[in-house]
Amino acid sequence: MAVAKKRPSVGSKRPVPPRRSPTPRGVGRKKTLKAKAKAVTDPDQDRLSYIRGLIRDVPDFPSPGIVFKDITPLLADARGFHMTIDSFAEQLIELDFDTIVGIESRGFIFGAPLALRLNKRFVPIRKPGKLPWKSDRVSYELEYGSGELEIHRDAVRKGSRVVIIDDLLATGGTAGAAAELVGRRGGLVVSFAFVIELGFLGGARKLGSTRPISLLQYD
Repeated sequence: MAVAKKRPSVGSKRPVPPRRSPTPRGVGRKKTLKAKAKAVTDPDQDRLSYIRGLIRDVPDFPSPGIVFKDITPLLADARGFHMTIDSFAEQLIELDFDTIVGIESRGFIFGAPLALRLNKRFVPIRKPGKLPWKSDRVSYELEYGSGELEIHRDAVRKGSRVVIIDDLLATGGTAGAAAELVGRRGGLVVSFAFVIELGFLGGARKLGSTRPISLLQYD
């Protein structure tokens, strides 16, 4: 005798809720701690600490008693060099200017890529005898001697707003001479930019009312 199988009634069973992936213990706490750590970390200071770590002190160069700040390890470190240009660009991007003037020779290293990044004109200021066209010259005093700088007479347009850049600000003699050359050609210096400032030499006081942009300061 055939026994009829009992058909299950539709809806007789409760729907089974979808299974949730188990959450490992402590995950929520780790995310919270990570968020707090991120909030208290200053990326600018981390970047500048990295750059500072690449500056090498060389005693008694170029003359006895001088501690030279050597930037060649910074230039040899692609990450550090990129950070340096980024730091300058972030501080200058909102400033109203059209020309970057780089002082021979280390000002060229930072000024040219920065001008490219910010889409500005780049003008070199050089030592005597290096420029091929009609030039203007100025003499100046620096911390271990004296020097002269030149600029092409047609390099800076009248009314140009200029940022002068170099690797280091010491007594302010070189930067001040560069500003004088820019002024003679009808330009207006709106800011200075340096990788390093030796604050104890007081160079910033010789640059007028504009506070220079210095990534690293040594007091």
